[in-house]
Amino acid sequence: MYLKNMKMLKINCFLIFFFLISACSSIPSNTSNSCSIFDERYLWYKHAKKSEQKWGTPIYLQLAIIKMESGFDWIAKPPRQKLFKIVPYKRPSSSFGYSQAVKGTWKQYKTETGNKFATRTRFKDSVDFIGWYTTKTEKILKVSKKDAFKQYIAYHEGWGNYKNYKNNKKIINLAKRVEDQANIYKKQLSDCKKSLSVNKYIVF
Repeated sequence: MYLKNMKMLKINCFLIFFFLISACSSIPSNTSNSCSIFDERYLWYKHAKKSEQKWGTPIYLQLAIIKMESGFDWIAKPPRQKLFKIVPYKRPSSSFGYSQAVKGTWKQYKTETGNKFATRTRFKDSVDFIGWYTTKTEKILKVSKKDAFKQYIAYHEGWGNYKNYKNNKKIINLAKRVEDQANIYKKQLSDCKKSLSVNKYIVF
């Protein structure tokens, strides 16, 4: 009887844990609306706000980059390349998680910030990474954190390849989409920022 109860307890604990993980990691229902995102994921607002206060990177830029990079999918990866158009092959990069940071840059972020337990699948660490990256972009390339267009180009292409973007129509189009989305997020946040600033939950 004791063993049976222990088994049931373990199963219940696993189910609860799985439910909590799924609830926290699922993609918000409306990723085009910042107010809707934070209404579903209030703690995300806390994390994004903390990153903004720490690095000076606007919340709307953080969200616009994540939407373009991963669509708010915590385990997003670039699609596999295909041999002969049908055989699955390796992925084009090690990009992963909300921010789609590659392994090398993520390692640099952890080293420079001391955030050694950071993981690419956690929203809190992802927005902090974006704050760190855009801050370095501002220092290295003299690009304002309010310039979503150029910040995204540097984010996507890297600081070394940034100078070549004018010949790349694809990245220009992507950066324009990020800029447009950032402006939409910015306007939306101006409408709901006051209500978001009210502490809905006690965060320990």
